Amino acid sequence: MAGNIAFGAGLLLVLATMTLGAFGGVALTIGLADDSFLSSAVPDDGRNAVGIGGIGMGGLLGLMLPLLLFAAVRGTEEKPRLGPGEALLKALAIVVFSVYLGVVSLLAAQLGWILPKGPTTLVSVFVVGFSWMPLAFVPWERFGLGGVGDLLPSSGGTSPGTSLGTSLDKDGESDKSD
Repeated sequence: MAGNIAFGAGLLLVLATMTLGAFGGVALTIGLADDSFLSSAVPDDGRNAVGIGGIGMGGLLGLMLPLLLFAAVRGTEEKPRLGPGEALLKALAIVVFSVYLGVVSLLAAQLGWILPKGPTTLVSVFVVGFSWMPLAFVPWERFGLGGVGDLLPSSGGTSPGTSLGTSLDKDGESDKSD
């Protein structure tokens, strides 16, 4: 019961930080597009594209930073806690990727010079949404940045194709006797 309550509280925290991060990212990027040196670089019809980049930036930071915090304070024998250096390196990588999303959204906003607001917004959703695809081919393990799966909780060794209470060892053999 306590584990379920802790999981629910953690889930609510992550969802809240992700949502607040997305709202904060939109406010930041729209503010930059309206009232800063970027205002001359972002056309009026490309303003929504910058906001879409802000959603990606803030939502990603709001989702991943609490997961990094949980991974830094919680560990098991199979998956030890993240050390401070490794957590800082992963946090820095997330911030760099968020800035990358912002730059991609600024590039998509340039379509506002030639397209009306609606098509520019539609194209920017796909451009920002799929901008991570080339980065998926980079071998991040060589840089000490294992996958996001390292931060997510594991299933505890049970395979979805087995019956309840049966787990498989590394050779695929069942631990349940016949």
